[in-house]
Amino acid sequence: MNPSPASTVARHALGWLVAANGVGVLLAALLLWPAANSLLAPLTYGRWVPLHLDWQLYGWCSLPLIGGLIAGVSGGQPTPADGKNFRFVLRLWSAALLLGGVSWLGGTVSGKLYLDWAGWARPLLPLAMGALWAALAARLWQGRAGVGRGRLRLLTLLLAVLAAVPVALFLATSPATYPAINPDSGGATGTSLLGSNLALVAIAGLLPPLLRLPRRRLAEGGGAGTRWFWPAWGLSVLVFLLRPHGEVSHHRTGEVAALGVVLAWVPLTIAGLSAYVWPAAAGRWLRAAALWWAALVLTGWLIFLPGFSEAAKFTHLLVAHSHLALAGLVSSMNGALLAALGFAPGRASAGFPWWQGAAVAHILVLLGIGVMENADPAWLWSGDWTVTALFAARLAIGLIQFGVSLHWLRKEWA
Repeated sequence: MNPSPASTVARHALGWLVAANGVGVLLAALLLWPAANSLLAPLTYGRWVPLHLDWQLYGWCSLPLIGGLIAGVSGGQPTPADGKNFRFVLRLWSAALLLGGVSWLGGTVSGKLYLDWAGWARPLLPLAMGALWAALAARLWQGRAGVGRGRLRLLTLLLAVLAAVPVALFLATSPATYPAINPDSGGATGTSLLGSNLALVAIAGLLPPLLRLPRRRLAEGGGAGTRWFWPAWGLSVLVFLLRPHGEVSHHRTGEVAALGVVLAWVPLTIAGLSAYVWPAAAGRWLRAAALWWAALVLTGWLIFLPGFSEAAKFTHLLVAHSHLALAGLVSSMNGALLAALGFAPGRASAGFPWWQGAAVAHILVLLGIGVMENADPAWLWSGDWTVTALFAARLAIGLIQFGVSLHWLRKEWA
C-alpha cells in the first residue's frame, strides 16, 4: 500500500533531519578532535558544513511546510493520483538535496550561507521547486470546483507569490547578484531583519487556514486572535516599507525601533495560532514554539543593539541564536505541523522532552562558549580543560538530538 502524501512528506522531512543531525555530530566530533580532519582529508570540516546547514534548511525546515501546501490544495482529501504525483516531486526535491551534498563535498560552493548552490548543482533545487509548484497548481485547478471562492483566491494568491521563489533562488545563488563577502556592508539592518521576521509571521498566520483548522468560538477567545492579526501585520509591513533600506547603522534609533516592532508579534502570533483548534498532539509543540518564539525575538533584538552586536559577531553567541531559531522554534512548529497532518513526531511522544531538553542544553553550552570567547579571544586555542569539556558536552547533546530524530523516523516508517 502506497503511503499518503502527508506520510511521504513526514518520511522525507524526518529523513533529512536525521541526515543533517548526523553531519552535525560529525562536525562536533571534528571540533573536539581537530586532528581527525587529516584522516578525512579532503573531506574536512569546511566541506561538511554546507551539508549540515542546507539539509536542515531545505530538508527539515522546508518539507513540513510543503506538506501544509499539499494539504491546502487537496482540501485535506488527497486522491491516489495525488499520492503518485507528490511522491514524484518529493523524490525530486530529495534528489536535489542529495546531489547538492555531493557538490558541496566536492568543494563546489558559492560561499554564501544557505545559498551554497553553485556550478552544475545550481539549478537543481530551483527545478525541483518548479516541479512542486506545477503539481500544486495542477491539483488546485483540478479541484477548483469544490473549493470555496475565498479559499480559492487565497490559494491562488499564495501560488502566485511562490512562483517567484525558484527564480529568486537561482538569481540569489549567482556570483553576479552579490558577493559572498560584501566589503560595503556592515551586516543586516533593523529594517531587513524586520522584513524577514514578518515573513515568518505571515507563514505562521497562513498555516491554520491552509490546514483547514476550525476556528475557536468567540466565547472561547478565538475571535480576537484572527480579528487583529492581519491588520496588525499590514501596519508592520507598512513600517518596513517606509523605513530607509540599504546601508543603515544599528546605532540609529530608528533602526532599533523598527526591529522593536517584532516584539509586539510575540503575543500577536501566539493569539493568532491559539484562535484555531489544533489536534491534541500538536498542543505541547505549540506551547514550546511560543516559548522559543519569545526567546528568539527578545534575544535577537538585544543582539542587534550597539555593544551587544559587536560582542556577538563572529562568536558562538550567534551560533546559539541560530540554534534557538532552528532547533527550538522551527522544530517545534514543525512538530505541531506534522501532528496536524497526523504524523510523527506528533505521535512519537517519547521524543518530545528529550528534544526540547537537548535543545535548551545545546544553546546553553553554545552560550557558555560565546561568553568565554568574549572574555578571552584566544581561549578557544588555549588548550584549557574548559574548552574540551564544553565541546565534549556539545557532542554528547548532538548525539541525543540525532538519536531522537532517528527515533521519530523509525516510528514513521513503522
